[in-house]
Amino acid sequence: MTDPAPTPRSLSSTPILTAVLRWGGLLTGALAVLGAIVGYLLAQAEGSFSALAGVLTAAVFLGITAASILIANRWFGDPLFVPIFFGIVLGGWLLKFVVFIVVLVLLRGQDWVVPPIFFVGLTAGVVASLSVDVIVMLRMRLPYVSDVSLPADSAAPETPESITKPSADS
Repeated sequence: MTDPAPTPRSLSSTPILTAVLRWGGLLTGALAVLGAIVGYLLAQAEGSFSALAGVLTAAVFLGITAASILIANRWFGDPLFVPIFFGIVLGGWLLKFVVFIVVLVLLRGQDWVVPPIFFVGLTAGVVASLSVDVIVMLRMRLPYVSDVSLPADSAAPETPESITKPSADS
């Protein structure tokens, strides 16, 4: 009897998700600098802080999903992989929902928040993150069938001559 093939240590989605986090982080940094400058020009320090808060809020909440999937993928090959995976990803979504509401409640009454600038920063962060997701997904090569192991072929492959044809007598 042959031993099953070893399970891969990382899934084929891992490079895609790490690229999303890497490019999303770089774009968030650039967007934060741009937002801080434009916010300062529009409303001085309050505008700058509002733009930074909006951009960083979007980046953190959109990064939680990719990070939770990467964390959940560590259990690939475990018999309980599916419930662990969905438990971690669902937990990440619930965490995002609760923390987002808490952040909005905390920022709502602050004197330094300029709501239109915060909204534009938040929207720009979401659009930038979604753009990174689309670009990375379009450029990455992921096979239609991935993360599978085929059994080792112990017998010789069949050839057309080795296949018996029914006789005309039967």
